[in-house]
Amino acid sequence: MPEQTKKRPDKELRIGLVRAAIWRNDGDNGVWYNVKFERLYKDKDGDESWKSSASFGRDDLLVLRKIADQAHTWIVEQEVTERNS
Repeated sequence: MPEQTKKRPDKELRIGLVRAAIWRNDGDNGVWYNVKFERLYKDKDGDESWKSSASFGRDDLLVLRKIADQAHTWIVEQEVTERNS
């Protein structure tokens, strides 16, 4: 049985340990985008591999705001490009 390839987001943005993954969705009513935000960290008690969380601390909030703004800008630019194609 062939291995399925995992679908990748259309765009990934990262500032420090905060990441935004932007996903394009096509439906009967057109295209829309969703964004998943996550904070990366290493598990100190385990094997120190990278993990992710949807929980953000005080010091993450301004970074989260900045990356949300960048995600919004990217989505708006995509919508303008698609409208003009």
